[in-house]
Amino acid sequence: MNLLTALMLATATAVAVITLNLLMSEMTPDPEKLSPYECGFDPLGSARLPLSIRFFMIAILFLLFDLEIAILLPLAWALQLTSLMKSITWAIIVFMLMFAGLTYEWLQGGLEWAE
Repeated sequence: MNLLTALMLATATAVAVITLNLLMSEMTPDPEKLSPYECGFDPLGSARLPLSIRFFMIAILFLLFDLEIAILLPLAWALQLTSLMKSITWAIIVFMLMFAGLTYEWLQGGLEWAE
């Protein structure tokens, strides 16, 4: 019964906050607020420029390899465990997977900035 009460209370609070937000916010956007801000100067060009797909792909690859490196950070503590060979084997497997992914992206041309 307590779980049902907590769920109803959380739902009621969320609905109340959303309703309050809708009542207090302006419905028509101000063109001044929609324009880009550049240190008080008038904008030189459009702020809605398309994002380069190459830049996006490089950024995603960076994030993926960065996360894989973060997986290897506990390796220093894992080396103190009783099964040293198991820790080293898993580290080598992760390194090989990272190297295979990097090689694949390189061969596919995913790391080329300009064509």
